[in-house]
Amino acid sequence: MRFDVVTIFPEFVLHAAAFGVTGRARDRGLWSLGTWNPRDFTTDSYRTIDDRPYGGGPGMVMMAEPIAKALAAARAAQRDAGVGGTRTIHLSPTGRPLTHRRVAELAAAREAGYVLVAGRYEGIDERLIAREVDEEIAIGDFVVSGGELPALMMIDAVVRHLPGVLNDASSAEQESFAEGLLDCPHYTRPEVYAGERVPDVLLSGHHADIRRWRLKASLARTRARRPELLVGRKLTAEESKLLAEIEREGPDPGARAAPVRERCTRTE
Repeated sequence: MRFDVVTIFPEFVLHAAAFGVTGRARDRGLWSLGTWNPRDFTTDSYRTIDDRPYGGGPGMVMMAEPIAKALAAARAAQRDAGVGGTRTIHLSPTGRPLTHRRVAELAAAREAGYVLVAGRYEGIDERLIAREVDEEIAIGDFVVSGGELPALMMIDAVVRHLPGVLNDASSAEQESFAEGLLDCPHYTRPEVYAGERVPDVLLSGHHADIRRWRLKASLARTRARRPELLVGRKLTAEESKLLAEIEREGPDPGARAAPVRERCTRTE
């Protein structure tokens, strides 16, 4: 699989993508990455890629032509690399939310290529988006300074699903949202930390009991933190039984609300 990112900060993307699981997978040739700077496709001495918006308003808007030329170069590079089909995606807060299901769909097209457009400023000329973009994706209901971080997050999420990327093939299958639920709590050594002991069932070696505990903890955590994920979910008989137990028993460690910690700092 190949990704090409159209960005005015190519060094940022290349540097960040070199670390961790995705970096190691790229070194092993499991996926590839290219970057394309719209400034390299300008014709003026200032390498201008933005201008004031028609109708007025704050900020600047990225111009269509430099991005269109960068996209053409990225697609040509994917064709030359033998990519079996290219899809152009604009990372934008106005796009459809990036879900686990969509990530899995993107990863399933393993011979495909994706050209990601990382915008900046107030956005991109809408005519470019209408003509050149196949899909707009958002990583959340918030705004960041540019599309580079969302593009990197999308790449990381998709690459994790490629065969051979994770040491344990079941890791991606057992993560949060893989089954439509939040992940259960995890523990490691020591057995007792800050006066709190690892749940006994996880030390029992009884695989059926451990599996049941993890499912129940996932359901409890989802019910407490993301109840909307359970709305309309087709529950199995086991899940219905476990949810009934959770409602009778009340909150447990798997259902604790996500902690919010505030740190006060002083500046002189």
